[in-house]
Amino acid sequence: MLGKLPKFHDENLLVGIETSDDAAVYKITDDIAMIQTVDFFTPIVDDPYMFGQIAAANSLSDVYAMGGEPVIALNIVGFPNCLDPAILGDILRGGADKVKEAGASLVGGHSIQDDEPKYGLCVSGFVHPGKMYKNYGSKPGDILILTKQIGNGLINTAMKAELASDIECKEAEVVMSSLNKKAKQAVEQYTIHACTDVTGFGLLGHAAEMAVASNVAFELRIKDIPYFQGAVNYAKMGLVPEGTYRNKQHASKYVSAKAIEECYSDILYDPQTSGGLLLSVPKEEADSVMESLDKAGMDTKFAIIGEVIEKGAEGKTIRLSE
Repeated sequence: MLGKLPKFHDENLLVGIETSDDAAVYKITDDIAMIQTVDFFTPIVDDPYMFGQIAAANSLSDVYAMGGEPVIALNIVGFPNCLDPAILGDILRGGADKVKEAGASLVGGHSIQDDEPKYGLCVSGFVHPGKMYKNYGSKPGDILILTKQIGNGLINTAMKAELASDIECKEAEVVMSSLNKKAKQAVEQYTIHACTDVTGFGLLGHAAEMAVASNVAFELRIKDIPYFQGAVNYAKMGLVPEGTYRNKQHASKYVSAKAIEECYSDILYDPQTSGGLLLSVPKEEADSVMESLDKAGMDTKFAIIGEVIEKGAEGKTIRLSE
């Protein structure tokens, strides 16, 4: 669909839609560039306040994925007339508290009547033009680091089926509502060759985008990837969200996954809500990056999950191994 849109050319537009990056970046001065992004979705948890926090954290994430800090946010709301307005108030309060935690200002927004609740933010942030992250630039020899566990699509599906334990539900809420602020600030002193946040396309979808755009291949070790408690078991049970199959259809042509159990494949394609950052860093800095993440007091799991290698003749850009 985006391919049918007219092309826009502006020498100050540093990042547009061409590389499917996480947000647009527009140069204002030699020292300041503006990051612009928008995101919203329907409720994935029952608690309105928690839904507001998760939706806001998800919207703010794109700014951190570009190496910036959010400054201004606007609410985007769809809400049915049949529901108690107090529910909307709780959603907006959750979003506002998360924006405040990010150090940004919430300055209004826009709402419409809709048959199903929807909430998110339009966010503007700032970054130095020379220090912004892109979803391409990975180099052979780089180490790949993931800053949140994956599998929350499976956990959310289990929650809807009333199968998830209280511990699993709590972990999902904590991780999805956690800002990527700590991770971004922990790594910004190091060399980041490429970065993206892992959201709706799943780990493999977003990793494929990075690898293809960088003209390299990623080797991921499935046993080193951090997962939500219970995600593997729910994948074995077949509690796989519909988005997983769409992600497989889109990204599987880039992936070599011989002898990998299907349950792990399902988790790696699992669409994530407010996922972590996927970082490509020089090998000589990887240990220092991990140490810095450890000192940051992260509320999420983080791990080295693989490395960047030369692109092979077979054309696959993602290789999975034990």
